Amino acid sequence: MPSIKVRVAAAVALAIALPFSATACGGGGGGGGGDTIVIGTKFDQPGLGLKNPDGTMSGFDVDVAKYIAKELGYSEDKIEWKESPSGQRETLIQNDQVKYIVATYSITDARKQKVDFAGPYLLTGQSLLVKADNTDITGPESLQNNKKLCSVSGSTPAQRIKDKYPGVQLQQYDTYSACVEALKNGAIDAVTTDEVILAGYAAQTSGAFKIVGKPFSEERYGVGLKKGDTDLRTKINNAITKMEQDGTWKAAFDKNLGPAGITAPAPPPVDK
Repeated sequence: MPSIKVRVAAAVALAIALPFSATACGGGGGGGGGDTIVIGTKFDQPGLGLKNPDGTMSGFDVDVAKYIAKELGYSEDKIEWKESPSGQRETLIQNDQVKYIVATYSITDARKQKVDFAGPYLLTGQSLLVKADNTDITGPESLQNNKKLCSVSGSTPAQRIKDKYPGVQLQQYDTYSACVEALKNGAIDAVTTDEVILAGYAAQTSGAFKIVGKPFSEERYGVGLKKGDTDLRTKINNAITKMEQDGTWKAAFDKNLGPAGITAPAPPPVDK
């Protein structure tokens, strides 16, 4: 039965070929060596980094990442997006799974031990999201009265709550979308992270949530990349500066975060 032999031979050949083709289209060790580039971002943050039902990506971080890629010589169709949850970002960079990450990634001294940052490209601050009809949470101090607060494991906001507000009942989830879902169904009382992230969720479900109090930190969002890659860092810094100067930065902010009622701030100068 030669037809079976042919089919078996074809299946074996395919099984052998598949690992090689998968490796080849992976972007060449973090997406820099071949025709494509692998960029990390969030997939679940409306207004910043969101994977839409049709598979397309949208948000301010996504637009910043696309602009940088264009300046590096990669058109939009050459970008391979990789989901980068807060707790996995350093590992993804260190293991060459991405070329760079634009994912609400606060520049901190602790993270600088493991990765380098270009930027910053945005300044924001930690805030609180509650249900629209909530009246008893007005800021972080009001959380000490046995309120359940949600943030994400491995994030700067979660660490700040542990350090500065130890009396708060902090619940840590893998994603902010899971926190927002818990807020919606009453499992927790508030969500904390940076104001621009919360604004995206508030805009997505109009009238359901509100941001309360004033921001109680300053977060400097940077582009994470491999430690020691000074050439790439310089190129990304130049791209960010160009984006801020030619009006694209403000246009991207207004398009993605304007609907939440946030006015575009002055873009921060990059760290040389």
